[in-house]
Amino acid sequence: MRLPDPRTPALALAAFTAVLGVWAPNPSRASALFQAVDLSQESFVLVAAPIGDGTRAQLNIYEQVKPTRPCFAVVPGAPAPVEPLLGSFDFTGICSRFIDANGYSVRVGGDDQGASYRLTVVRKSGDNLLLAVPTKAGAGPEMVVARTQGAGTGFLQLVFEPGWQLKRRAFGGRNLGHVYVYREGWPDALAQPVLPVNPDQSVQPVQPVQPVQPVQPVQQPGEPQV
Repeated sequence: MRLPDPRTPALALAAFTAVLGVWAPNPSRASALFQAVDLSQESFVLVAAPIGDGTRAQLNIYEQVKPTRPCFAVVPGAPAPVEPLLGSFDFTGICSRFIDANGYSVRVGGDDQGASYRLTVVRKSGDNLLLAVPTKAGAGPEMVVARTQGAGTGFLQLVFEPGWQLKRRAFGGRNLGHVYVYREGWPDALAQPVLPVNPDQSVQPVQPVQPVQPVQPVQQPGEPQV
């Protein structure tokens, strides 16, 4: 009787992994696994949504998928109040709502930053700021992504800072139910950081240049004194 080759399961597993390796949960391959595709910016609204008693807020993103019924209403102003109409009816198939890191994440160019940055809303200096905050050492600096352009509570529209936009996560040409808070590249100030001056290093004064003494001519024998 022919015994089975003990290497067969390992070989089969290796072949299976080679074929379906894109599904391996390797964070370093996130940028190759998913794509960022354009979407209609007008179909979305970013909202600083109040939490609890309203002293804090979090990021909500609403999408108008079909024009059957309005999903939200934005009142002009600075800040601009937002009425989340999708909360008053069954919005299945009509609206989408992204309320946490399962629905949105940060992406810069070809790199997913979901494991390195979190999005948080803070009230600061008479404004509500949407910040991309690093969650691990060496990820990068804190970035201002959007703001409500004025102080206020309730549901308020967040307006992107220049360079930021929304994109859709896609895999293999198929759009997924996840959106990117996206920037094509790192801001210039972050791409080329200025090194701080070390205060312990004292500046040495420049020594003045000593004047050059004229060269005295050599007297040849027999020549008269000058």
